[in-house]
Amino acid sequence: MFLHREKELNILNNLLLNKNNKIAIYGKRRVGKTSLIKEIMKNKDNCIYFECVQDSLDINLELFVETLSKVISINKFIKFNNFIEVFEYLNSLDNKYNIFIDEYPYLKKQNNNDSVDSLFQKIFDNYSSNLNIILCGSEIKMMSELLVEGNPIFGRFNKVILLKEMNYIEASSFYDNKSIMDKIAFYSVFGGSPYINTFIDKNKSLKDNIIELFLNEQSPVYSYANYLLISDAVNQIQAKKIVSIIKNGKKRFSEIENIADPSKTGKIIKSLKSLTDLDLIKKVYPINRLNDSKKAYYELNDNAMRFFYTYVYNAQSLIVTLGANAYYDAYIKDSLTTFISHRFEEIVRDYYSILSQNNKLDGIRNIGTFYYDDSSTKSNGEFDVALEFKDYIKLIEVKYYKDKLKKVEMDKEAEQLNKIKTSINIKQAFVSTSGYEESDYECIDINDLYKCL
Repeated sequence: MFLHREKELNILNNLLLNKNNKIAIYGKRRVGKTSLIKEIMKNKDNCIYFECVQDSLDINLELFVETLSKVISINKFIKFNNFIEVFEYLNSLDNKYNIFIDEYPYLKKQNNNDSVDSLFQKIFDNYSSNLNIILCGSEIKMMSELLVEGNPIFGRFNKVILLKEMNYIEASSFYDNKSIMDKIAFYSVFGGSPYINTFIDKNKSLKDNIIELFLNEQSPVYSYANYLLISDAVNQIQAKKIVSIIKNGKKRFSEIENIADPSKTGKIIKSLKSLTDLDLIKKVYPINRLNDSKKAYYELNDNAMRFFYTYVYNAQSLIVTLGANAYYDAYIKDSLTTFISHRFEEIVRDYYSILSQNNKLDGIRNIGTFYYDDSSTKSNGEFDVALEFKDYIKLIEVKYYKDKLKKVEMDKEAEQLNKIKTSINIKQAFVSTSGYEESDYECIDINDLYKCL
């Protein structure tokens, strides 16, 4: 199933009508890059797709020529000593060709980074007049380095596409028969990876899908969360330790360091950067404390990984011992609503982000969280959804409830808000999955969350 990449398809199809284009496509593993390429190649002549292997440049050259020979009739007496000679030959042909080189970072990892990029600089500059060359990769850091001034290929791409996961609305098309509350739950557990969502059985319950896809070691979703996403990390053991510490929570650097590196050797800094570069974790600052590193925290950036490390990673033996059904009932069932409620907060932030991107949120300046100090109780905390406008900040209380949000609860939240001493003008609103009792508060219709695209 190929869904929700219409924008990228249109851009690429228009570019490939012409020639001498250089395009970069990148994003984390299983986000749909190869599927996008295959969709682009449909009904197009003269497309050549080559996936690099983690081996020497010579081996990749040999495999690349072998791939070409299946599309182009190459005289058996022609021998190519390097990639430049291959592209020089392709450039001499009458036909136009679209050359897709997938997992380009593999060439860089197994060889000298600069020399590989310099090689393709020469190809781009001298041997591509009748070619479109598309470089793709899953290692976000190495691909993004191509776009930095000083890199040999810098400034040579006509188009750069960073492919992200589907948002919560797009992902819901894989379980479009579910209620909104269930759609929120499915996205909170399985996230926006097109790869993972293709394995969901929309005719089964959330519990049945969790058991089949997460509590089953033979499941491709289990492999995705346990190994595949983390496979490009600098230190996989340290990376898994950090991810298992963060799990479904928000962890400040000091909290992570105290557990992962109590001797304070500084080793986790490299691992945190590696995981951030892979788009697996993110560092979050409250919108009213953007320069305050003490208030910043790390959280996982992938819902499927978050669920796996919360419930599965350290429990494989127990799952086998009890059986998946019994384990779900004993260790997941009672806390799942709390798990989903934290992810619902992120969905609401994404809702406002989508509104802003579609020019439906006039005057917005920032979207995020808001840190507060309550002087009356000598406590502090954070509102998980905050919208910053020029003259005020709107704080939104988010509830994943099966019953209507009661007015008395809204009054209590408003009272707490009034105790916060701040010079900023504060407004308040509520989002609840099951509606509201009548009140004068601003209450967002839950159906609107799925109508904003």
